[in-house]
Amino acid sequence: MKLNKPKHSLFRNGIYAVEGFIDITKNETSFKWQLLMLTVMGITAWNLPLSFGYSSILFISLFIPVLAEVTNSSIERVVDLVTTDYHILAKQAKDAGATLVLLSLIVTALIWLSVLAVAFNLV
Repeated sequence: MKLNKPKHSLFRNGIYAVEGFIDITKNETSFKWQLLMLTVMGITAWNLPLSFGYSSILFISLFIPVLAEVTNSSIERVVDLVTTDYHILAKQAKDAGATLVLLSLIVTALIWLSVLAVAFNLV
């Protein structure tokens, strides 16, 4: 049985990644919201009166929900590929992916709260 695995090269892998990014951006509304949040909050992070280090932490933390959303979309697509019927395991897999996104948002919010509290000497 031949697996659906292409030959590897840095260039080809980069093309596959760009194709995946374009596809998920076109087809996943939640991913579009994550990109909007990354853009707006990223601009905010760099425009706050903070040192480079604090702004960098805030900005980098914004990629956590984006990564979680990509993972969640991957899980949902694989589940949809395997079955179109309702199955409790399919629901649980999709729910676990949604939980990942929710937890990533909570972690990002906690990072922002912590960094801002330290940066503005609130603690």
